[in-house]
Amino acid sequence: MVNRIRPGTVVVLALLFAAAAYFLLPVVWVLIAATKSTADLFGTFGLWSPDPQLGQNLSRLFGTGVFGRWIVNSFLYAGLGALAATLLSTAAGYAMAKYPFTGREALFNLVLAGVLVPPTVLALPTYLIFSEAGMTGTFWSVLLPGIVSPFGVYLARIHANAAIPDALLESARLDGAGEYRIFVSIGLKIMSPALVTIFLFQFISIWNNYFLPLVMLSDQNLYPVTLGLGLWNSQTFRDPAFFELTVTGAAVSALLLVLTMASLQRFWRAGLTAGSVKE
Repeated sequence: MVNRIRPGTVVVLALLFAAAAYFLLPVVWVLIAATKSTADLFGTFGLWSPDPQLGQNLSRLFGTGVFGRWIVNSFLYAGLGALAATLLSTAAGYAMAKYPFTGREALFNLVLAGVLVPPTVLALPTYLIFSEAGMTGTFWSVLLPGIVSPFGVYLARIHANAAIPDALLESARLDGAGEYRIFVSIGLKIMSPALVTIFLFQFISIWNNYFLPLVMLSDQNLYPVTLGLGLWNSQTFRDPAFFELTVTGAAVSALLLVLTMASLQRFWRAGLTAGSVKE
């Protein structure tokens, strides 16, 4: 007996394919464009490369010297910032979930309000604070703001409430374990999927951040790759060769981000499904 496909299923599949094409088309375009010369970028169809020269484009890109530095800077900003944000968010979320104290809900509501504030709104006040401290134009002016993650605190508290039984913590206390040991030995292990999820979201957020480095930095050697590519793009009007560098650099940056996400995919899935099944 042949099962009939329902019209609703066809509509849903069509919408999913349309959404996938919408999001993947720019990625496919930039990957193909990275194989083109400047003349082919403007003289050929966007999804076709008649004379691929990816090797030459990559050679020119990394031959500049500064692009490799920008990539390293981005990994430092995003990696260190996301790691610190993950640890701080996890500790704060765990404390809000498992320790009753006066003003806990008011503090958590303040954290939720921070989730709703766009990062661009905070860029100017952050610049003024770092200017008073004499830290603008330094590596720390981009790294330190990245370790604050209201969304990470929110996610950590929700996960700690759902995944860590209070009875387990009480048993550990009866066995003589201190609060620090309980957090490190029990809390962090149970919350490890949430840690990876927080790290991934914060890593992507810092990597894609453009406005904060633009406000804070003046030394090109400290630029992340997003700001560096923006600089090259602004110079295309005087030298068309920057078109090749910008497009190829964007493709390399996108691939590195995709590879980072793929390497954490199995942990991310675990984080999204943790606590969904009752035992």
